[in-house]
Formats: sequence, C-alpha cells, structure tokens
Amino acid sequence: MSYALTTYVVDLDVLHASVGSGDDKLRRMIGGRFKRQLDGFSYIGGEDDIPIRDAIRAVIEGGPFEPRHGTMYNYAYKWICEFHGGYLDNNDFSPMRSGWLGTVDKGLKAVGVTAVGVEDFGFGHAPEPIPEPDFLPGSGEWSPEQCRKALEQWAAATDEDKAGLDPDVRQAAESCMEWCRAADAAGRGVAGFFS
Repeated sequence: MSYALTTYVVDLDVLHASVGSGDDKLRRMIGGRFKRQLDGFSYIGGEDDIPIRDAIRAVIEGGPFEPRHGTMYNYAYKWICEFHGGYLDNNDFSPMRSGWLGTVDKGLKAVGVTAVGVEDFGFGHAPEPIPEPDFLPGSGEWSPEQCRKALEQWAAATDEDKAGLDPDVRQAAESCMEWCRAADAAGRGVAGFFS
C-alpha cells in the first residue's frame, strides 16, 4: 500500500481559529473554491460516513461531532487548511511506502536537524474538539520557530555529512528544508497530512 504526505504553508493561528468559528461565509467559500473536488471526494471507509460537506460544516461550527466520523472530520480539517494555506511540493513524499517518514527523519537527525520531523505529520490529528480519525489522515504542524531552527541546523551541517546521506533521503530532506524556507519567508508554519 502506498501513502502520501501533503503539506501546506499556512498561518497556524488562522487555521486553528477556523475550528469552531461558526463562520458560515468561510464554509461557503470553501465549498465554492473546491466545488468539483468536494463533489468527487470519497473516502473508502464505512458506508455510513457523512458527506465531506457536512463534516466541513461540523468542524467550522465546532460540532456536534460523532466520534465514529473522526476520519471525515479530519479530512474536513485538511480542506480548511488547503483553503487557508499554500500547497507545497510533495514529490518526494507521494507516493511513498510505509516507513519512509521514519527513514527521512533518521537522515535529518544524522545531519543534526532535530527541530522538525516528517513523522510529526503521520501520527497526530486535527486539534480539539475534532475527534481522532480511525486511522487516516494523520496530521501535524511545524511552527514558524521550528522551521527557522531547522534551517539553522541544516545550514550548520557539513557538505560531507549531507553527502553521506542516501541520495533519495537527501533529496527528501532538502524538500523539507524548502518547506521551512517557504514558511519562514511567509512568517507562517507548515501543516502536513499523511494519508
């Protein structure tokens, strides 16, 4: 089975404030911008899953939530993030095999980058009060401070240390640093979703 990691540069405060905001205009704008994608959105889960538009409404309204629909609410949060954020190139993370995130994190640590890790995106979930998903999507965030620190750590790594990485791991690590550069330039953070 293959997976994908999708990342966005986003104002994390704005993203968090959307949850439970009751902002019906936001809900309508999301529905308008992503009309075709939402119309075609499906998750192979339980037959009784709620429609994604209902999940988006519940997340923006702050509930009520039914825990059995946690997967759909977490996908709704991803759509809200996509609305507020800017998509980041994920070619080194889509498609990917199970365990790839951990492999990249080992490479980052090997050159001294400890401020961020891509596994952060694999095992978390959307903020409270959104229920946890059954399994996917996983999600997580890198704060602006974490991104800035990671860039400093990457810059401090020697060319020899970087050259010692597996070429695929190095390329993926460089992608992570590009995400951090984009976030730092915008004064924002990175949100990522593993599915």
